[in-house]
This record gives sequence, structure tokens and C-alpha cells, in this order.
Amino acid sequence: MSAGPARRAFVLVIDACGAGALPDAAAYGDEGTNTLGHLAQAAGGLRLPAMGALGLGRITEIEGVPPSGDPAIHGRLAPLGPGKDSITGHWELMGVTLPAPLPTYPDGFPEPLLRRLVAATGREMVCNRPDNGLAAIEQFGDEHLRTGALILYTSQDSVAQLAAHVDVLGEAELYELCMRARAVLSGADAVGRVIARPFAGPPGAFERTAGRRDFSLAPPRRSYLEEIEGAGLEVTGVGKIRDLFAGRGVTASMPGTSNAEALASVAELARSMTGGLAFANLIETDQRYGHRKDVPGFARALEEIDARVGELADTLREGDLLVVTGDHGVDPLHPGTDHTREHVPLLAVTGAMERGGGAGFRHDGAMADVGASVLRWLTGGQAPELPGRSFLS
Repeated sequence: MSAGPARRAFVLVIDACGAGALPDAAAYGDEGTNTLGHLAQAAGGLRLPAMGALGLGRITEIEGVPPSGDPAIHGRLAPLGPGKDSITGHWELMGVTLPAPLPTYPDGFPEPLLRRLVAATGREMVCNRPDNGLAAIEQFGDEHLRTGALILYTSQDSVAQLAAHVDVLGEAELYELCMRARAVLSGADAVGRVIARPFAGPPGAFERTAGRRDFSLAPPRRSYLEEIEGAGLEVTGVGKIRDLFAGRGVTASMPGTSNAEALASVAELARSMTGGLAFANLIETDQRYGHRKDVPGFARALEEIDARVGELADTLREGDLLVVTGDHGVDPLHPGTDHTREHVPLLAVTGAMERGGGAGFRHDGAMADVGASVLRWLTGGQAPELPGRSFLS
């Protein structure tokens, strides 16, 4: 495969877009989950003509999305390591797997660790349990306003979330305290992410702001992002990509606090980018709709993404590659509000395929195949020491 300076790749990660339970899902309490299938069932069908044409309806049965007669590259991908959250999902896509799960705290953070967090931040903490973020803010927001204590909560995922009202702590101050907490949460307590959750508004009408920020662990080994950067190419992260990789292998960043903002950033890159990778996270299917089990909102968000995917596919250049995938699931019909251990979909098309220059096919494999394929597309090379195999010949 030849490669040239005009080659570009766009990878869109639809957060929480699962495509059926993994073989080990029962070990996570997620047996029988299927985010896309169950969402379509609950919504009375999904209308996704662009992704449907690429082959989405061939990946798994989705009401309202018939199998395409002329699909692009399509299939299901699976992680090689443990976990079911955004950090492990995005790392897996770029060839970083973990030998063991990151630490979780189903009973809240133990007292000795809690005391270390209090000492590091200079703030007492309330809540300290797995909780829905909105519920934690609603329940403890008044106490936080009265005492200044941080609202600390976690989930089934390897996270520590710190919430503070903007009238108590400015966003920059909250970020500073999260960095101090990040330093404490190391070694055996090295959670995947410390997440700043600023909120605003009066009691009874609290609302989270767009100031969320993730303070992630650095990937423990080299990723395909660093391989691409090492080849002298630009890697632009859209949304929380830079945060998820602690900046490693990301040469530039563009905003994406909402799907609309992220998709606008991708559209701008499609107009201006001369080469390299645009890697985007579309957060609202997870943060705004998935965890809240908002079926109509989730369905509507997918339809809005689908329209932008159609526009991007229609404007692909000869040297362009578009990949649409996910990082984990959040099945709306599954008990609870946490992520679910699922396959993720794979849809991939090149500019030549869009113009009738190549036939699509099914590819089932590892999530790392995305990174391997992007590296091959952009550089013509491979990284044998990293997992994953290219689906591009």
C-alpha cells in the first residue's frame, strides 16, 4: 500500500455504542446486553440511513436499520484486556491493553485513602460511594454549599469524580484539586480517571457545566497514536481524547464538550487538515443520554451523528479513511446505569470505496485493529510489537 502526504484518517468514537455482549460479560453482570439492539427495541426503531448504508444493520440486528446490500467494511470488535469504560476502550482502539483491571471502589474509598485525599486537597469530602453524578449533586449540593466539602463519588468504573459548585470553587481551582487527587491516586490506587465535575445553579436546580475535565492515567505502553506522531504526522484529538491519553501521541486538540461541538470540529478538520489523524469522541450518547437511560435522547443523538457521518462520507477525498466505532456499551434495558461489557461496532470506508472503487466486507477482530489500520493507511507501515491487525490490504 502506498502512502503520501495527502492521506488522512478520521476516527469517530460514539461513546457507549455497544453492539452485543462479550463472551465474558457475565463476569461483569452484563450477560445478554446489546446497547444498539435494545435501544432500537425501546425506541421503536432507529433511523440511521448513512450508517445503515455502510453496513450497521449487518453487524447486529437493529430494528429500523436493515442490512445494506452494498456495505463498506463492517463488523464487531472486542477488547483484548479487561474493563468497560472510556479510558480502557479508547486505549484498546489504539493498541494499549491492560493485563489486569484498574482498581474500583464498590464500597467507596477506604478511610485511610479518603484521609489522604482530604489532606492533599485541603477539603473535607461527602458522599464517597458509587453514585449517579446528578443524584450525588442533588443530594449533597446543599451541604457542599454550606460547608465547602467536595462531593466525591465513583461508579463500577475505575474513576474518582469530584464535584464542586462554581460559586464555591472556580473551575481552575477544582482542576488544581483534581490534579492533587490524581497524585494521591497512584500505585495500587491508580484509578483510570479523576474527573472534575463543576456545577452551577440554585438548590433544586443544579446543573453540571461544560467544564468537565478528565485527569487520566498515562497509557502504560506505547500506542498507535505515538507511532503516527513518530512518523511525523499530526494527531488531532477532538473532545476528551487528549485527556484520555494524558496527552501522549496527541499533537493538537479541538473542542468537543457536546456532540454538536465535536462534529463541528471534525467538519472543520475535514476542510482544513492536509494529512494525519483526526480522532474524535462523541460524548453525549454516554454522558447525557446513556447513563440517564434517556432512550429518546440517545436515539435522537444517533440520528444527528448519522447525518454528519453521511455528510463526511460524501466528501471523502481519494486519500481519506473514515472509521466509526465505539468504546463500550450502556444498555438502556439493563439494570443500573453503568457501562456494559460489549463488543463495539466497526464501520470503515475510504474515499475510493465511496466512489465505487472497492467492495466492502465483514471484519470481526480486536479493537486494536482500528489503530493498526490507521497506521497502515497513513504510513504504509505497521508496528509488530503492538496488538491489532489492519483490515486494509
